[in-house]
Amino acid sequence: MTELYDVIVKNRQIQGENVVVLELESAQKGICLPRVEAGAHVDLHLPNGLIRQYSLCQNPQQEGIFRLGILNDPDSRGGSRSAYDEIQTGMQLKVSQPKNLFPLHKARHSILVGGGIGITPLIAMAYALHQENASFELHYCAKSEHSSAFVDELKHGPLASYTTFHFKDQGANHREFFEQFMQHLLDDTHIYTCGPNGFMDWVINLAKAHKLPDQRIHKEYFQVEADLSGDAFDVVAKRSGKTIRVHAEETILSALAREGICIEMSCEQGVCGTCMCDVLEGEPDHRDVYFTDEEKADNEQILVCCSRAKSARLVLDI
Repeated sequence: MTELYDVIVKNRQIQGENVVVLELESAQKGICLPRVEAGAHVDLHLPNGLIRQYSLCQNPQQEGIFRLGILNDPDSRGGSRSAYDEIQTGMQLKVSQPKNLFPLHKARHSILVGGGIGITPLIAMAYALHQENASFELHYCAKSEHSSAFVDELKHGPLASYTTFHFKDQGANHREFFEQFMQHLLDDTHIYTCGPNGFMDWVINLAKAHKLPDQRIHKEYFQVEADLSGDAFDVVAKRSGKTIRVHAEETILSALAREGICIEMSCEQGVCGTCMCDVLEGEPDHRDVYFTDEEKADNEQILVCCSRAKSARLVLDI
């Protein structure tokens, strides 16, 4: 089980049109929250009982605080809406220890490209690179300055000279800009991107079109639509001694729960890795964005919230 911290909401403010920015500190006397790594996130236990992953968006040198920026997404499955509407200053919550699936890498030059609320993990990266006197630039793409969070901080703080804003309402065309920009990449440049899936896919595909190798392109997804298409198959829960039929359009997770086998879960979209299980036999059909291509090829583990099977039978160590 992941270690949990009892925290209290030290500060809550609304930035932009619909982003709630929360500063959390330890609610336990004598216990200080750990210093965070750039790119890390935490699991936030929300007032409505859901658990969701949110990027830490502070200066990593800041101790004792977890800062989160959460968009009140109109397509929310309940997580961001609860964070925006229900969390108030002084409220006590639980969060996990920080986890980092989106780390910085040593590079000659780093390009950080954020779309909307995807700017959050990149802010922490920018602070870390600034402190290391590393070569980098931060690009913030959004529909308007008025609707965007963290603008004042990025305009007037230590990251100002590294930051380029691409606001549509001010005439910016980020597609045109980056199509020209990518033609002049330095050797050993690394690109990091976070934001809406379509935005990220466009950045990634453009970088690949300009011959940037996969190992120098880094991404973090907030939300992925799970694809459950495919034929039915059997899952053998080895330790539980049960063989369970997973029907078409059904997740392994829900099929296991139907037979009384409960797996720890969180995002239910193949993003966070909480529902990971070891594969003993069979071939998974990986549909997550958590594992690397190499890890998927190994077929040693599977995320049961979204992935399926290529073989007629999967044996899992559960």
